[in-house]
Parts: sequence; C-alpha cells; structure tokens
Amino acid sequence: MKKSAKRNYNTYFDNAATSFPKPKEVAREIACYLNELGGTYGRSSHKRAIEVSKVVEETRSWIAEILGVKKSSHIVFTPNATYAINLVLKGFQFKHKRIAVSALEHNAVWRPLTRLTHEIGIEVNQLPSFDDGLIDLDKGSEAFSNRTDLVVINHQSNVNGVIQPIEKVKETMEDIPLLVDASQSLGHMELNVEKFNIDFLALTGHKGLLGPTGIGALFVRNPDLLFPLVDGGTGSNSESTEMPPFLPDKYEAGTPNIAGIFGLRAALLHKPSPQHSREDFLALIEDLKGIAGIRILCAGRTENQGDVFSLTSEKMDCSVLGRALDEQFGIETRIGLHCAPMTHKHLGTFPEGTVRIGVSPYHTKEDFDYLVHAVKSVQGR
Repeated sequence: MKKSAKRNYNTYFDNAATSFPKPKEVAREIACYLNELGGTYGRSSHKRAIEVSKVVEETRSWIAEILGVKKSSHIVFTPNATYAINLVLKGFQFKHKRIAVSALEHNAVWRPLTRLTHEIGIEVNQLPSFDDGLIDLDKGSEAFSNRTDLVVINHQSNVNGVIQPIEKVKETMEDIPLLVDASQSLGHMELNVEKFNIDFLALTGHKGLLGPTGIGALFVRNPDLLFPLVDGGTGSNSESTEMPPFLPDKYEAGTPNIAGIFGLRAALLHKPSPQHSREDFLALIEDLKGIAGIRILCAGRTENQGDVFSLTSEKMDCSVLGRALDEQFGIETRIGLHCAPMTHKHLGTFPEGTVRIGVSPYHTKEDFDYLVHAVKSVQGR
C-alpha cells in the first residue's frame, strides 16, 4: 500500500480527546448564532434574547431526554465535564469525609480529590478491581459502608475503554450518592439516570455527542447535597446578593457558552449513522492483538468494551510508535498517559503510557483495516 493512500481513509483516531469530524450542521448553527441571531440567555425580554433562550432550554430538554431525566431543570450547563465534576466534589456536603473511586479515574477526578485531601482531609479509597480495572462486584460491596459519603465512577475508561456496570454497582451501594463521569461513554451507548439510579452525572459535548468544545453539563438529582461552586449573575432573583436556591440557576452563574449550546443542539439533532458495526470494531482489536510484539489494553470481556483502547509495542516506546504512525501513515492518535496516571499505574503502563485509539461513527471497516496495516508495517520495521 502506497503512503499516499492515507488520503483515502479517515485516519483520525484521537476521538477520545475530541471528536472529528463533526456533523456539518454544528459549525453552521454556531455561525448562525454568532452572525445572525446574537442575543443572550435569560437576561433580556426582546425577541432576539427570547429566541436564544428558547434554543438553550430546548437543548437542555434534549439532554434530559437522552439521559432519561424527568425534569430538564436538573440539567445544569457547564463549560465541560471537568467543571461539572469539580462542582460536585468541591460543593458536596461531606459528613464523614470519605470517598470511594474506581481504579480507572481521570485527573478530572484525582486532582480535585488530591486538593481536598490537603485542604479538608478527605479520605479516598479505591474500589477492588480486576486486572483491566473492571470493578469486582463480589468484593466491591465490602468497600461501601455507612461512612462513605460519595462514590465516583468513570463509566468508560479513556485508556482501555472498560465500561463499568453502573447499575449493578449502584445496587450494592444502598443509599450512598453516586457521581458518574460519562465523558467517554455518552453518545456511544445508552445511559439512563433513572434506570441506573445515578445521583450526579458529568458530561461533555465534544466527544461522543460530536458537539463543539467548551460546553458540558451536570445532572443533579438532589440539589440539597451541593453548594454552588461559582457565584454570580443568573438573570433571576436579581434583587438578592445570594444565588437562587432553585435549579438550574443555583449552579449557572454567568453567561453560558451560548454558541457552544447551539452547536451541541445541532449535533444532537443530526447524529450520524455508524459506518461500521460492533463486530467490525471488535475485529479491529483482535486483528491488532495478532501482530507480534503488540500488546492491546482493552476490556477482559467484550461486553465491557467501549469505543476506546490502547496499545504498546515490545520493540519501541509508545512515543516512537505514535510518531511513526502519524508521519508514515497519517494515523492520528494520542500518546502518553492521557491525563490518567492512576489508570496507567493499575494497568502497568506507567510512566511511559500507551498509544490510544478512539473511534467514531465516521470510521469504516476499511479505515480499521488501514490502521492494522499501518501498525503491522511500523512494528515490522
């Protein structure tokens, strides 16, 4: 296969960082807001502002419907999932200062928890897990006690794609509140907060949902458990110097990313049909496993495998492998620790990291075959 053949394939495999391409309507709607509609949200009564506010609330309702949320006011817009996670961790009303987390958490969880250990003495306990990071349900129940304030679980790992059994985990937790990081999973699979009995769910718009960067959201079941993280204007209760007590205003200080919300709405309304099957994706993993000297980091069982996985080479550092894939075949990946050092420590790939592969609905089986060809060629040299 000639080097120039890369132009005929979708060689962007960095979708776990941010999705690309986006539906064409995303850019179109953002431009429409910036160039034609204008106006702000929830702060003025003229026609332009009313139209913008209508779109914002419509988008909120769309997200609520996707998550199975009965009242859309329980969806709070944030700049990203990291902000949403911080809102919960730093606004939570702790009683015992004890948190349990999975083995596959992102630094969006670990860094605020590290600060909280220094500032208020939070105790962080890691849930028992199998080698791939999947929570061991038989042992996990022993980790929950009436002195655990909050459990935090990354629904899908951003390193090896392991999907945690949220519903089964929640069943073992009794009444302990659960925060789910759905950054990698939402858009790729069903996630119903009522079915899974989730208390808080953080999401981002620019990954599986195929929206723009700079827009995320948080589902809050019980606002009495959280203090606001940021205070400021909301367009409501303006006679008071305190934040409104009602949702979503309690957590939405300041002007939101309206252009981002327009783009996210477009992505939700124009979701593309997948150009590959589940079988094609699983076959990709198996084909890469068959290359001598290549180790694949993925779920131990296919039913727990999400649309992300990683690989390493016995012959070269991941940085060398990743650069070779890019320079010789145009394959774009993410190299290193993926902002998840604790995950890599659990998987035995710290401190070097891995080459991460993240697929999207736009990939075809032919794109997967080209990726296998590229890895095989680089590894064989």
